Amino acid sequence: MTASKSLRNVIGLDNQLPRLADATLIFIDFQNTYCKGVMALEGADKALSAGARLLAAARAAGTRVIHVMHDGGAGSPYDIRAEIGAICAEVAPIAGERVVVKKFPNSFHDTDLEKTLRELNAGTELVLAGFMTHMCVAFTAQGAFNLGYRPTVVAEATATCSLTAPDGSIVPAASLKTAALTTINDLFGVVVPAVNDLTAK
Repeated sequence: MTASKSLRNVIGLDNQLPRLADATLIFIDFQNTYCKGVMALEGADKALSAGARLLAAARAAGTRVIHVMHDGGAGSPYDIRAEIGAICAEVAPIAGERVVVKKFPNSFHDTDLEKTLRELNAGTELVLAGFMTHMCVAFTAQGAFNLGYRPTVVAEATATCSLTAPDGSIVPAASLKTAALTTINDLFGVVVPAVNDLTAK
């Protein structure tokens, strides 16, 4: 089997990685609901650990950091007023780090994320990580691309779940994650496998 050229390659987009210190780190939905209960993801703990390492490196480099959290409303698995919807302690915001609340998979849709980036003089280089790979990470990467940003997704610091396909078969979480990251890498942004791919720059 021969793979097609990526859309990035066809239209002449480069795959250059940003320096972490020059980028803005956007953490998407690293919330407790994805680590336990009905929304628990396969590999969430490993992704969260990778996210914590990425966040520590970003803070050490002086990188701008924005945390995004999904609000599904009171009593939902995404209730940001309750412990289940809170950002995981391992990657919780510290003083000076902005928090953006969203209600849609694309973190730019009907939020102040783009305004916040402008206020921070963020430039175009974004580094994305979080939950779920196939949903809010993928759609935020697409949203960033559509607005002229250059997103880079850190695969190791994302996770997703197994789902039922339209034909009734089960798509394993690992396969769904790979498909989502491949879609991002085809056009919307660059995907790096591990935290070290960025922190070593």
